[in-house]
Amino acid sequence: MNLSKNAFKAALRAKQVQIGLWCSLCSNIGAEILADSGFDWILIDTEHAPNELPSVLSQLQVFARGAATSIVRPAWNDSVLVKRLLDIGAQTLLIPFVQDEAEAERAVASCRYPPEGIRGITTGSRAARFGRVNNYLMEADREICVLVQVETLNAIDKLEAIAGTDGVDGVFIGPSDLSASMGHIGNPQHPNVQQVIEDAVKRVTAAGKAAGILAPLESHARRYIEQGYQFVAVGSDIGLLAKAADSLADKARTWSSV
Repeated sequence: MNLSKNAFKAALRAKQVQIGLWCSLCSNIGAEILADSGFDWILIDTEHAPNELPSVLSQLQVFARGAATSIVRPAWNDSVLVKRLLDIGAQTLLIPFVQDEAEAERAVASCRYPPEGIRGITTGSRAARFGRVNNYLMEADREICVLVQVETLNAIDKLEAIAGTDGVDGVFIGPSDLSASMGHIGNPQHPNVQQVIEDAVKRVTAAGKAAGILAPLESHARRYIEQGYQFVAVGSDIGLLAKAADSLADKARTWSSV
């Protein structure tokens, strides 16, 4: 049995724009609804959502039957958290709050087997199809995609070193935390923040890596893609449900006055 190819990683290398969605509802049924919706990638969040390993596993199982590539965001840049996610089959991880080159190197090392890294070894994991994938230990590193999240002004100052770290495939700019670190909490569209975001994609691209960002409004997503952002989350399952529910409730209230 052969190791599954990472379509998202291949698309980044081919310079293809990848459109994604944030998934925070911790529901395998919700994931099943989203799996064939047409997104290139869907991120399962464990940093700001109450996802634990069993719920992440159930969502990975669902997404494996769909067209979108699964990305998982660990709660922290922690080798134990990363190891457990990789063992249950995650091939692409978004590591949060990477502040410098050393932290980027740690993120990569957590995703690599020795001697290149520190990932612990098991031969019977779901990632290896329970021991059925030929040469999994020798081939796994090739298909794992490491994305690191830069979300503070201090990290922006070290962006070239972070992006240039060997093994980092992409750098995701976090607009909300970045704006907070710049003194504009709750206002990522502030001109000063937007200038940093526009400059960041140039610096990441110059380092030969893909840049990503979250843009839940169409006008913002279009602008970021035009600037060169390659993997862009255009919304979230929570946002879609909340907006649709609010809209329907508001509309339905008018029916009683007819």
